[in-house]
Amino acid sequence: MSQNQEYFRGKTAAVTGAASGIGLALAEELLQRDAAKVVLADINPDRLNEHEQRLKTQYGDRVQGIVCDVTVEEKVQKMVTESAAFFGGRFDLLFNNAGAGFAGYFSEMTNADWKAALDLNFFSAVYGMRAVLPIMVKQGGGQIINIISGIAFSPMPEQSRYSATKAALNALSLSLRAEYWDDNIKISSATPGTTATAIWQGKKPPETAQTPQQSASRILHGVANNDRIIFGDDMDVKGFVSGHIPIFQEDMDQYFLNVARERRKGNVGF
Repeated sequence: MSQNQEYFRGKTAAVTGAASGIGLALAEELLQRDAAKVVLADINPDRLNEHEQRLKTQYGDRVQGIVCDVTVEEKVQKMVTESAAFFGGRFDLLFNNAGAGFAGYFSEMTNADWKAALDLNFFSAVYGMRAVLPIMVKQGGGQIINIISGIAFSPMPEQSRYSATKAALNALSLSLRAEYWDDNIKISSATPGTTATAIWQGKKPPETAQTPQQSASRILHGVANNDRIIFGDDMDVKGFVSGHIPIFQEDMDQYFLNVARERRKGNVGF
C-alpha cells in the first residue's frame, strides 16, 4: 500500500452529495484505502439507499447512508451528529462536496435564484464546517475539504452564480486554513477537474473529461499531502495560472469573449 493510500487507513469520513458523481467516487476510494468508516450523505433517498446497500455488501458496517438536505443548517448539524455517533466519536474527515452548476444569463436571475446557488454551493459548506469544527477542535485535529471548481479561477460567461459561489467557497476555505492551523485542523479547497458527471446537465462532456474515480483519486492524493488548493486535473492548474498572471490577461479576455459569443448563439459545445 502506498503512502497516499496508507494515510486514510483507520480514518472516519463523511462526504456530502455522495450518492452520485465525484461524491460517490470519493466515498468508494476512501473505503478502498481502508478508511474505518464512511458516511454517504445525500438528498436523494432512493439513490442513496441503492449505493449504501451496494457498498455494505462489499464493506459491511463500515458504510452508512444519511439523507440530508445540505441547504438547511439544522439538517446538516443532525447529519454531522449522526456521523460522529456512527464513527464512535472520532470525526477525521469532512468532504463538503454537494453542489450544482447553476447556468444562466445574469439579467434573468432573481434574488431567489442567487439564494438557491448560495445555499447549495456556499452555505452548505459553512453549515458543515460550523457543525464539525467543535468536534475536531476538541479531539485535537481533523481535516476539511471543500469541493470548489476551476471556474473559481476562470469564471465562465453565463455561469456567474457558479463562478461567484465557488470563488467565495475557495476564499473561505483558505482563510480558515490559517485560522485553524494551530488547532491541527487541515482545511483545503479542491477542484474536481473536467469530469464526466451529471453537472453537464445532459450535454456531452468534453472528450478529455476524466472519470469520477480519476478525479477522486487525484483529490485524495492532495488531501494526503495537505495541499492548500488541490487541483483535480492539469487543466485546472493551467486555468489557475492563466487567471492570475497579468501577461495572460489579453488571452483570457479573448478566450472568454469567444465562449460568450458562441453561447449566445446557442452553441452548447462552449
